[in-house]
Amino acid sequence: MADASPENRASIAGDEAQPAESSATPLQALRLYLDLCRGHRLRLVVAVGHLLVGILGHLVFVVGAGWLVDSTLSTLGLDVSMGGTRERPGIDTVGGFLFLTMVVTLYCTYVDMSRFIELGERAAGRLRSRLFGHLIELPVRFFESTRIGDLSSRLLADIALLQETWINDLRTYVKNVFMLVGAVILLFVLSPSLGGLVLLTVPPIVAVSLWSGARIRRESASVQDRLSVTSVIIEEVLTAIRSVKTFANEAHEARRFQGAIDEFLRPAVRVARHRAGYVCLILLVLFSCIILLMWFGSRQIAAGHLTVGDFTAFMSALVLAATAGGLLAELLGRFQRMGGATRRVIELLDETEEALDAGSVQPGPEERLSGSMTFRDVGFHYPSRPEVAVLEGFDLEVKPGERIALVGPSGAGKSTVTSLLFRLHDPEAGELRFDDRPATDFPLRWLRGQMAMVPQEVILFGGTLAENIAYGRPGASREEIEEAARQANAWEFIERLPEGLDTRVGDRGVQISGGQRQRIAIARAILKDPAILVLDEATSSLDSENERLVQEALDGLTRSRTTLVIAHRLRTVREADRIAVLRDGRVVEEGTHGVLYEAGGYYRALCDAEGAGISDQSVVKSP
Repeated sequence: MADASPENRASIAGDEAQPAESSATPLQALRLYLDLCRGHRLRLVVAVGHLLVGILGHLVFVVGAGWLVDSTLSTLGLDVSMGGTRERPGIDTVGGFLFLTMVVTLYCTYVDMSRFIELGERAAGRLRSRLFGHLIELPVRFFESTRIGDLSSRLLADIALLQETWINDLRTYVKNVFMLVGAVILLFVLSPSLGGLVLLTVPPIVAVSLWSGARIRRESASVQDRLSVTSVIIEEVLTAIRSVKTFANEAHEARRFQGAIDEFLRPAVRVARHRAGYVCLILLVLFSCIILLMWFGSRQIAAGHLTVGDFTAFMSALVLAATAGGLLAELLGRFQRMGGATRRVIELLDETEEALDAGSVQPGPEERLSGSMTFRDVGFHYPSRPEVAVLEGFDLEVKPGERIALVGPSGAGKSTVTSLLFRLHDPEAGELRFDDRPATDFPLRWLRGQMAMVPQEVILFGGTLAENIAYGRPGASREEIEEAARQANAWEFIERLPEGLDTRVGDRGVQISGGQRQRIAIARAILKDPAILVLDEATSSLDSENERLVQEALDGLTRSRTTLVIAHRLRTVREADRIAVLRDGRVVEEGTHGVLYEAGGYYRALCDAEGAGISDQSVVKSP
């Protein structure tokens, strides 16, 4: 993910990085846009160039309109020469000039608008891709402390706001800044005295801008934050829609969502009112200025210091300046909201990724682990519960090709062992080793590629069965996918489906049964061909027939590879080469099922409590 590298993120955030509670500055938003336009700078230069020519066309058109008025008055025999020093072209010449100016201006407007829209779409698409690629490379601890709905809001709502800004608002802002500057210069060229009068309106406009802008800036960031709360609720409810319906909690969730909407609407309405008041105040000042100028200009014409055409051009230029100023005032309010969205996106881009390819050992693509792994005096606390030791003094050694089961009560640390094994977390104390080397020596991406897990609760992606199986090894051929499905005892039910491997499984795989999902997960693991396999009680929630089919597939999958079985039902681990009994985060007993049961310790108590004991004939005597 080159786009999401620390260097790129530094170029986005810059030296003006803001604290979490504040909005990003317009400069940061602009730097983000320019960074995303990298590779398309020529298009940006072309767009800005045509924009400037278009603005010049508007100003020239205003001057030409004044010439047309004076030419018309001259044709009627009125003196517009201001002492005989000024001549105007004829009406036909000025009319042709105005038409040519209009054509050039419209062409430039088409070019600059189309280029800005294209660049805005490209920038938003690149940002979504960069942000998503960066997001999926963040460590698991980030997702454990962040709500998924909030992340969805940043990917969708925040980037949509930035996209709208880049497509429309940025172009409008640049255009009106130059339009305002050009129009003010033209005012002084046409009439210095009237231009000086216009400057008297600048202080009140600036005062209104600073006062209103400060209020909008304080409130806009909180609006985006509160909107993200609604996205969180949507994500939670739709993900757990079955639970919502089975508990008949539709009304409760609707009230909860309405409450979040109400919390969002209060500051949103307040910001909208402030923005509206801000615009109206500026327009009040501007129109007061126009009335004053019309009065003063009329007196200048009556005194012979100004022609009617020049006054017409002056007032037209003033309208351009007033329109540009009013739009800039409105855009500043939008940019405050954009600042909040930019800050949230930059915060996410600044999160540190996992170092997936770092390691002192760089194995080749064909190299494999032998399958041996060792936990030495491992200690671990979850960041969200630092006061609770999940593993403490945990020791376990697994030989290549060995099938070992982890058993123990809930909270004993079984699932945490698998998290450490995949390096979703790293031990806080002690060491994890593979093939007698520290786990940190191996690149994380390669190491995880050597392992596969078949979980108890399988969640499939919403594509086809073939795509879900190929997730174990993207790029696998159709024949390899089919062979993996056969080995997983999944081909029988796949073959009966009208579309076979091309059958879509629905969101999270809801259109196929639990046993079928389990076999697809096994096929995925078979296709990956891992050196180390983790089974998280893959048959515990299945009926007897599906359990038999899945168990047959698992027996084939576990053959000749190191296997770690997380066991919740003890009757499923009798055939393991070795059983490690966990209690309070450490291994308290270790051995085969028969040896441990005969010893009469904690394992036997667990078996008896479950009714998973063994007959005398099946007890393996201790040597």
